[in-house]
Amino acid sequence: MVQSSTFTVPARTISDMNFIFDHAHKHEQQGTYKNMSLDSVRAFFANHAPDITIIEMAVSTATVPLAAAAHGVEPGQIAKTLSLRIGEKTVLVVTRGDSRLDNKKLKVAFGGKPKFVDAAQVQQLTGHPVGGVCPFGLATALPVYCDISLKDFDVVLPAAGDIHAAVRISPERLAQLTDAQWIDVALAAAAADDAVIS
Repeated sequence: MVQSSTFTVPARTISDMNFIFDHAHKHEQQGTYKNMSLDSVRAFFANHAPDITIIEMAVSTATVPLAAAAHGVEPGQIAKTLSLRIGEKTVLVVTRGDSRLDNKKLKVAFGGKPKFVDAAQVQQLTGHPVGGVCPFGLATALPVYCDISLKDFDVVLPAAGDIHAAVRISPERLAQLTDAQWIDVALAAAAADDAVIS
């Protein structure tokens, strides 16, 4: 683990970044940089979980309802990754697709009032486009938290760095691969709205 003044980051994530940046330079020279978000997720799984296959769809899966319909699952099984900033600290919170965050729980968990990171900053920090944000293959080493609501399912589907891509994974393995901490910050499951998965 690498300790900073604001949070602890898995050292493994830093080695992943070296791999990704080397490939980013190569792809940029070839004029294919736009595919690097998905490629970074492919690299992540190739290094840490080669048995997991990225599912690429012909239709957009950028929102919870779209993703649920495309994959034939209930909205709660879509694992949405939310980018939050508390003071100078930015974190990723992964929760079930039909849940909303509880502000009181968030303040207790993170010691301050969280704000959603704007779309441009989300892409800059994660390396992933809005609608394809996930905790895998990140452009910046960010702490990841998994809400316990994910444990309602044996398998969940987070995005995979593209608005057409996802993976099927157990909540426990998702947390293990991303060195995530489990937290309880969601309200009781509610009907999914058309919020973007990011």
